Amino acid sequence: MIFYRHAHPRPSDVLLVIEVADTTVETDRTIKLPLYAQAGIKEVWLINLPDERIELYVAPVGGAYQTSQHCQRGADVQAQTILGLAVSVNDILG
Repeated sequence: MIFYRHAHPRPSDVLLVIEVADTTVETDRTIKLPLYAQAGIKEVWLINLPDERIELYVAPVGGAYQTSQHCQRGADVQAQTILGLAVSVNDILG
């Protein structure tokens, strides 16, 4: 088991990043997502509160995610990097 007492996790240690955005949706999408992709973070969920949806970004290549999916209320979100992780958009958004 790896402990992070002497160092922070590396991108290869991260299975999923979840960003919750209210007023920062565009900043998260245009600045943070490319940084995560460049770092090799395999999957990012952007909880887009103003549009009431969850945006999934998967498969980073060359600083950009190759696959994206938008899930609206009433849908379930299925993680690509964590087998069996599925949640309702309604449950996340409240």
